[in-house]
Amino acid sequence: MDDVACPRCKTTKYRNPSLKLMVNVCGHALCDNCVELLFVKGSAVCQECGISLRRVNFRVQMFEDPQVEKEVDIRKRILKDYNRHEEDFETLRDYNDYLEEVEEIIYNLANNVDVENMKRRIEQYKKDNRTQIMKNKSRLTRDEEFLEELIDFEQQESIYRKQKALEEQREEQKMKTKNKEALIDELMFSDAPAGEIVATHAAVHSKQLSESGKKETISVTTKPRPTTTFSTGIKFWQSDSFVPMSKKEEEAVAYKYEEVDRDLCGPRPPAYSDLESDGYIENTRSTTEQEKAAGFLSNVACYRAIEEALCGLYYCSNSSSPSNVGLQSMDIT
Repeated sequence: MDDVACPRCKTTKYRNPSLKLMVNVCGHALCDNCVELLFVKGSAVCQECGISLRRVNFRVQMFEDPQVEKEVDIRKRILKDYNRHEEDFETLRDYNDYLEEVEEIIYNLANNVDVENMKRRIEQYKKDNRTQIMKNKSRLTRDEEFLEELIDFEQQESIYRKQKALEEQREEQKMKTKNKEALIDELMFSDAPAGEIVATHAAVHSKQLSESGKKETISVTTKPRPTTTFSTGIKFWQSDSFVPMSKKEEEAVAYKYEEVDRDLCGPRPPAYSDLESDGYIENTRSTTEQEKAAGFLSNVACYRAIEEALCGLYYCSNSSSPSNVGLQSMDIT
């Protein structure tokens, strides 16, 4: 990489180790100093191909070959719009033809072959498939979902291991302090030889270390389970919050709806099924498509309005029973 040089100022990586080459949509490289100098007004033309460029579109060159850098950038831009997947096609042949078309467009744009025709072709595709493009942008593929779940699991495992390591360090530090204090106390107050006391404490310490190693192997085998995500983003398997249903609940009798017999204190409304045949719906606003999608029906609103209109017509505060109310109402009528 020492022979890499800016095509304009000829500065090499050998003479300037902090040299950064930057590329734009055309794929021709310039060092960061030349970009600052030539594009001080925000836009200028490329020194090699004469294409009008903008300063904000420059990025650091990642690959040694600028042509590879150009192709990678074109591929990213094209695949943002050509984002259909295999499940969007009826046959595998159609999907392969689609992939071949995408690769042809990328190759032509990267090698400056029929560029204007390719641009018109892309614009026409974006216009014809605008809805599908927006839908696919908001949808993760199965591979992306799997990778996201795998990354999430690895992060949880890393956090779990860090916590276990911190706990083991604390326990080991406590154990060392405790053994040291016990050794000092025994050397001060015991009549046994110092060498025997030290050997006994060394054996006890090695035994404690072996037991802690066994506990560590057991804890490593109990890794956290991978989490799975609902479409709403809620994760399960992360905790034991879902308890299985008991057998009694599974064997319970299903709920059966029974219509309530209501006393409206008035004449009985027509049957719900007779609303259209009797002409009640003619005086009700028709339901729109959005309201139907939400579950609203004009028949329900009409039936409710009729019930409210007839409710309480036979009510009489002096009567003692609904039957008297009915007789009085019939006498009035």
